[in-house]
Amino acid sequence: MKLRRTPRSMYSIVIFLYMCAVGIAAIFNKRARKLAVGHRKAFFQLKRQVQKDGRYIWFHAASLGEFEQGRPLMERLRREHPEYKILLTFFSPSGYEVRKNWEGADLVCYLPLDTPGAVRVFFHFVKPEMLFLIKYEFWKNYLTGCQRLGIPVYSVSSIFRPDQIFFRWYGRGYAKVLSKVTHFFVQNQQSADLLATLGHTDNVTVVGDTRFDRVLDIRAAARPLPLVEKFASGHTVFVAGSSWPPDEALFIPWFLGKFSPTTPSVGSSAMSSPRLIIAPHLIGEDHLRDIESRLQGRCVLRYSAATEENVSDAEVLIIDCFGLLSSIYRYGKLALVGGGFGVGIHNVAEAAVYGIPVLIGPNNQNFREARHLLDAGACFEIHNSEDFTQIADRLLGDDEAYSRAAEAARRYIADNAGATDYIFRKIFS
Repeated sequence: MKLRRTPRSMYSIVIFLYMCAVGIAAIFNKRARKLAVGHRKAFFQLKRQVQKDGRYIWFHAASLGEFEQGRPLMERLRREHPEYKILLTFFSPSGYEVRKNWEGADLVCYLPLDTPGAVRVFFHFVKPEMLFLIKYEFWKNYLTGCQRLGIPVYSVSSIFRPDQIFFRWYGRGYAKVLSKVTHFFVQNQQSADLLATLGHTDNVTVVGDTRFDRVLDIRAAARPLPLVEKFASGHTVFVAGSSWPPDEALFIPWFLGKFSPTTPSVGSSAMSSPRLIIAPHLIGEDHLRDIESRLQGRCVLRYSAATEENVSDAEVLIIDCFGLLSSIYRYGKLALVGGGFGVGIHNVAEAAVYGIPVLIGPNNQNFREARHLLDAGACFEIHNSEDFTQIADRLLGDDEAYSRAAEAARRYIADNAGATDYIFRKIFS
């Protein structure tokens, strides 16, 4: 069945205007330029790389975080159903640029913008047997194409909130796009209840978040880091993961004062001879130098310059490369996960899976696992330096309080795993 041409809707006109805006922005902005070029390049990739007789299953992730949620499904599909090929598309450069060479997929490319013409060309080159949408992004023209071609669509690890456009009076027309989804595997009951207000009941299942399966996989496959292990050996280590300057403004002064070798322990002998690992979200030279300037008087070492000979003498290790953080958390006694004073916190579960308490900033309302970890007593919200000092010192100075928080972190991750297995059995059994 071929997709017929249809009159342009207001939605398609908005997408077209957005495409024009990206083209203009690409003149001045590097990220927009990558997006514009990537979307055009996608058609050439599809034409050149798609095998005409291949049985493709299509996974779409907005960005890197959504990719990580979909990864357990893709890896299991690869293991148990090698007869299928995997097409992975991204909308954001931050996802595509990091995973464009991921060996778990047969083809990785940008998703061309959701115009009627682009959709017709897309389905001309690839005819997937099913589509998995990871968490967000319901592109109307693509989903209409799937519906007309009889391609089932599964929304995985999806989460819905009352403030989303689907549930606003002005968004009820666009909400009809959700009727094109075959089944929703949602993270929580609130999402199921919201979908029910739109008439979606029989095709909704609350299964939790595949992210928990992913972090358990990461923990199991965590690679050894001999230099970090040598740095941490015999010391109490505080790990600051994906930190931003507002986060660093809290934990660096704390480390220099309350958590320094010249300061007596606040209650636990484990606080002697402390170490700090910083994995900043931005690793540009200016940011790294700013961190180093804040730590004057301490022996600071960048990971790229670490050796077997010098790493044991360092007090602070700055991770100036990507891809190590998920393996580094296991060396920590306590962690901060950054972003909570601006863009929104990063992956809290990635640290909690190792059974360590986690500190986060206040911008966490839209992060389900963070809210649950807060309720469980495994995660702690900080608003200022006073909060940080009080909470960090209590956890590291009170063995009983620390043990309760650490056990809560372990238990929460274990209790919420299993979404991948349920979804896979539901669809492929």
